[in-house]
Amino acid sequence: MRRRSVWLALLAAPAAGCAQQIPPAALQLTQESLAQRQLQTRRFETEDESLLLSSSVSVLQDLGYQIGSTHAPLGFVFATKQADAVEVGQVIGAVLVAVVFGVAVPIDKDQQIRVSVITRKVDRGTALRVTFQRVVKNTKGEVSRIEALNSPQLYQEFFDRLSKSVFLEANEI
Repeated sequence: MRRRSVWLALLAAPAAGCAQQIPPAALQLTQESLAQRQLQTRRFETEDESLLLSSSVSVLQDLGYQIGSTHAPLGFVFATKQADAVEVGQVIGAVLVAVVFGVAVPIDKDQQIRVSVITRKVDRGTALRVTFQRVVKNTKGEVSRIEALNSPQLYQEFFDRLSKSVFLEANEI
């Protein structure tokens, strides 16, 4: 009997974990996320997804990104770029902490900027969504933060260049 109780308890334990439910609010989009999606997405009046992807690759390379992977059938491009992440305020703070407390504090050193481009067909055209994020590493080589880049100027510059590139490629200029 005791053995049977142990087996039942072992079988019931995983099932108890499955009983947790996802809160309904977790699946709802906020006004902020909707605004961000609008910033990241543009609709083009072409159904030629490969034209948009090749134009996106050209724009990203012009901006200094290295193309990591592309998959035209899925409408996907991924690219990265290395950049300096040193901030003057952080350096000053680290120096002050070192002088006052005699402790070395790591500061942000390098960052990798990641870009993903995704296309999908929509009614009489194609929607293209681009997202930028950065992974910052400190002087110890540890990841100090990962964050989305939400600058409207960044997205506007990308889409302005993309529109020009699409026009040039479509007209074979």
